[in-house]
Amino acid sequence: MVSQMPSTGIRERLGELCYNAGLLNPLQKMRAWWQKDLRILAYHRVMPVPDPEHYAFDMELISTTPEEFREQMQLVKERYRPMRLSDVAAAINAGETLPPDAVVVTFDDGYDDNYRIAYPILKELGVPATFFISTGHIDSGRPYAYDWLVHMILLSGAPRLVLPELNMDLPMPATRDERRALAGQVLDRMKEISALAQAAMIRRLETQWKMPSEHAYPPECRPMNWDQLREMRAAGLEIGSHGVNHWMLSKLPRDELEREVFDSRNALLRELGPMPLLMSYPVGSNRAFDRQVIEVTRDAGFDLACSYISGTNPHPADNRYSLYRIAVERYYGKAWFAALLAMPGIIGYQTPAHLASVDEAKPCSH
Repeated sequence: MVSQMPSTGIRERLGELCYNAGLLNPLQKMRAWWQKDLRILAYHRVMPVPDPEHYAFDMELISTTPEEFREQMQLVKERYRPMRLSDVAAAINAGETLPPDAVVVTFDDGYDDNYRIAYPILKELGVPATFFISTGHIDSGRPYAYDWLVHMILLSGAPRLVLPELNMDLPMPATRDERRALAGQVLDRMKEISALAQAAMIRRLETQWKMPSEHAYPPECRPMNWDQLREMRAAGLEIGSHGVNHWMLSKLPRDELEREVFDSRNALLRELGPMPLLMSYPVGSNRAFDRQVIEVTRDAGFDLACSYISGTNPHPADNRYSLYRIAVERYYGKAWFAALLAMPGIIGYQTPAHLASVDEAKPCSH
């Protein structure tokens, strides 16, 4: 059994129609004449899609399968201009215009399937990419907190889910699908409270349910290690910061925010040597970063920063510390992905306005 895929909508049907009619290539070329925007693809995990009934972690982090990832990267290589993110920064610094159809490939978090599966494909095809890692998890090998929270909700024997931090007190569902849906609600609601309160809530559940993450090294939820990252960097791939603890930076007090940004930078330089400094804000909607986060990121010496706001970047110099990206999801077929790259403004789903405007982002008050 696999998870239920979204029903086909107008955007997907339009994309498939253009793909099957052979229209995408000419449409892409026409678009490149007047729209020289930067496309940044955002991935999390590349792995075979497991049976949700037996997979005890977050399915939503699986961006694509190995076979589909290879097809996607072949398309990027053959039809577009794949670039390193540091080359985008260099062009911005020099006041140069990016080439038409520029595409950057990025990964968030630092799961070890990035090394085992994505890295060999990228290396074989010669496609550059940037891997944003949470350095504290690389240091410790501990599973990522949000993913561990999903794991606990899926497996806990507790009769109720009691989260006073979120004003939630609900009976624990019986089925795996219902528990996944509940975990999704928890993840969304908890992103409104402070990052430290989020961390404390997860630690409380670990203790209460006797499911500690500290010495847990599940193979399904394992970060990369520094040796793997050194190998990837030596092969020409770029490594960037995703914070230390994968905390929402805008939900931190100023001293903790600076510690997350500067300590992640220092860990990268300590373990991997001098490099262009690149950032991806954990979570990445405007709930996760604000002007104070941008200020600290810039002061730490980072050249660029990516958000998780959906879209392309017509003038990346204007939003170099809040670059938009195109998230890749596991239910994208070949035609949908090709159409999404060729016509991102038509085929892609835009981030809701209240989660996309940095001007509306609330400053940290925690």
